[in-house]
Amino acid sequence: MKAMILAAGFGTRLFPLTIDRTKPAIPFLGKPVVGYVAEYLSRFGIDDVVVNLHHQPDSVKNALGDGSAFGVNIQYSVEEPDILGTAGALDNARELLEDDTFVVINGKIITDIDIAAAIEAHKESGAVATMVLRPNAANEKFTTVETSGGSVTGFSELANVQPKAGEIPLMFTGIQILEPRVFDRIPRGVYSDIVPIFYRPALEQGERINAFVTDARWYEISTLRRYLDISLAMSGSEGGIVSGEGCVLAADAKVQDSILWDRVSVEGGAFVRRSVLADGVRIASGAKIENSVVVRADVMRSCKEEPPKAQKGYFQEDNYIVPID
Repeated sequence: MKAMILAAGFGTRLFPLTIDRTKPAIPFLGKPVVGYVAEYLSRFGIDDVVVNLHHQPDSVKNALGDGSAFGVNIQYSVEEPDILGTAGALDNARELLEDDTFVVINGKIITDIDIAAAIEAHKESGAVATMVLRPNAANEKFTTVETSGGSVTGFSELANVQPKAGEIPLMFTGIQILEPRVFDRIPRGVYSDIVPIFYRPALEQGERINAFVTDARWYEISTLRRYLDISLAMSGSEGGIVSGEGCVLAADAKVQDSILWDRVSVEGGAFVRRSVLADGVRIASGAKIENSVVVRADVMRSCKEEPPKAQKGYFQEDNYIVPID
């Protein structure tokens, strides 16, 4: 069985960490996020993988290579000049996927969902597609997937809908299992997400969409706060410090609950708490950094355009600092 990892997005909510790389290529506990996704697939015997690319494509290629380091064999599907959306991504790679059942997974998630069980349930259902869902107990702003009798029946925006008392809405995990006949419903040359192009019309026309519900561990790395919180929660490191290669911390520097990428320097008397320090950042002697993401000022100045959804920051000496909301 093949899989497609979606890795073409811009990562605007993770800016400025995504100035020089796309979201799936950012480091997470010693390897790129998309590397975790590739290894996850490999654990279930899925070793033929298609990865779509658009924004900062070389950052993903550099992170994954041919996939052998993560137990998979990778083919890349490049989207240019424009990003295509999920449905367009599938259309663009259909020649690589249309010969058998396949899995589609977002390149920004960390999970231990039993995908083998989901695949088995999918095959038993006879459905054209299976959406892997989980309870959204915290009522976060994900699209709610409505189900009945083990099948998907519709979608609604949780932001505008309050769940009934005692009711926990279901959300999409970004993992789906599709039959090749899904391509009969995806037009050629489409620029769109898969829900309006495939799922909604399929449901309206009586197609069964299977719902596989799980409460297994699942994290989506989509915002600066999520990136920091999830990294710290999963690190298990003493003092809550995760550091990359070539980092130097002065003996009297105080660093707590923080993520340090490669070649970070924290000088004497500096204080860093609940922050992310990107590659090559230097925190000067006596400086105080708290609840922030820090990148080098020269890296920020090299950015041609700041994404509209990016959290606002400020320059301070050699650094660009973004307070985490």
